[in-house]
Amino acid sequence: MNKLNRRDFLKTSIFTTASLSLLPALGADNTARNEQRRTVASRITGANSDVRFAVVGFGGRGTSHINDLREVPGTRLVALCDVDRGILDREARKCLDRGEQIETYTDIRKLLESKNIDVVGFATPNHWHALGAIWAMQAGKDVYVEKPVSHNVWEGRRIVEVARQLNRIVQTGTQSRSSSGIREGIAWVREGHIGKILRARGFCYKRRPSIGKADGPQPIPPEIDYDLWCGPAPKEPLMRKKLHYDWHWVWPTGNGDLGNQGIHQMDMARWALGETALSPRVLSVGGRFGYVDDGTTPNTMIVFHDYPTAPLIFEVRGLPSSANSGNMDKYRGVDVGVVVDCEGGAMTIPTGSSAKILDKDGAEIKKFSGNSSHFANFIDAVRSRKFSDLTADILEGHLSSALCHTGNISYRLGNTQQPGQIHDAVKGNPDLAEVLGRMEEHLAANAVDLKKTPATLGAVLKMNPKTERFIGNRKANQQLTRDYRKPFVVPARI
Repeated sequence: MNKLNRRDFLKTSIFTTASLSLLPALGADNTARNEQRRTVASRITGANSDVRFAVVGFGGRGTSHINDLREVPGTRLVALCDVDRGILDREARKCLDRGEQIETYTDIRKLLESKNIDVVGFATPNHWHALGAIWAMQAGKDVYVEKPVSHNVWEGRRIVEVARQLNRIVQTGTQSRSSSGIREGIAWVREGHIGKILRARGFCYKRRPSIGKADGPQPIPPEIDYDLWCGPAPKEPLMRKKLHYDWHWVWPTGNGDLGNQGIHQMDMARWALGETALSPRVLSVGGRFGYVDDGTTPNTMIVFHDYPTAPLIFEVRGLPSSANSGNMDKYRGVDVGVVVDCEGGAMTIPTGSSAKILDKDGAEIKKFSGNSSHFANFIDAVRSRKFSDLTADILEGHLSSALCHTGNISYRLGNTQQPGQIHDAVKGNPDLAEVLGRMEEHLAANAVDLKKTPATLGAVLKMNPKTERFIGNRKANQQLTRDYRKPFVVPARI
């Protein structure tokens, strides 16, 4: 750890960072931890006390954590942590230029030892979300964790269990939950004003170009602690050209665009259905089309969650509307968003904070708008100590993240099939057949021949929503968790 003022900072361009060590607080006795939690909760709820926050990981979304939390009255940034010393340098300089005194870390375990931190925001790669959140809660901190909250189903449920056991406040970074417009629109539709819900559709039509093809192991930038970067994931040679961000498109660290951008829309679609558990059946179809690169996650995908209320159908498209086009496809005006089909019309939720109600002819008849700060809601709940005050409690985040994971598991357990075979497999499901037909038209417009580059037909997986285990499929259940690399192990018990 370094506590820096501007004069000290200007003496060096790269920080001298803390040495690695296991977090002593994680091994402390229960009495000490309970006392620490009582002390933190008492201090936070004091009328004149600032909520002191730290942010871990800010190569992308984490900068919003820094800026948006700073805007919430009664908060104070006190620490930053990133395994990339170049990124740490950049953000710390901004803080020091504003006259803020902060502590800096490269090792999250050292940060969590600090008694000067009340809440921690996590915007690390996905494979660190659950472990970081759980370690922080064990150290007596409340947590704001980015989406998806987990890299697999089991560890997501563990965050929920630990949060309840330790009475910690944990907000999920699905900020649409703090939109009054979306909340009112969903409530209005669920009241039946345009008839029964027939299906909820989520869309992630977002351009994702090739990440390139590396010719062998790539060098790790010297400013990055690669052991810490890998954390719970296998520490393997870097086999892609860019370490940062492109981790989304490989399985050991990412979840594809289904778990990257798509988690937002998956969450809203499930919210609209009112479902509070995982789906009892899931099937996926897709592939990585249009280029050959080092990515392994699909860039084109359909996921069908067979809920009893109505199906939840999700589509991922990373290619443009057609070859050489700069535009993306849209479905009823939506490229990244949600469409809820009802007997008497539909609700569309495009990117933003509004919900539009359409009649059967597609004409807008009503609109709900309004938004509020997702971070302010988190801080309010930190002060009240009531997780029910959160708009996106960790349980909601877990369920929606897990729907992405189960869709990916279906895909990963599938096999490539010729178009006719896939049509035969879905012909008894008109909803799935319709979306498959549109996907094929989209790929054809991008010069993808599915006979030469066949799609993967995922495994049909049945799940017990209460236990969050698949029924009769050992391989699928193995993918509900992972082998963790010591000492970066998500604890089964605390």
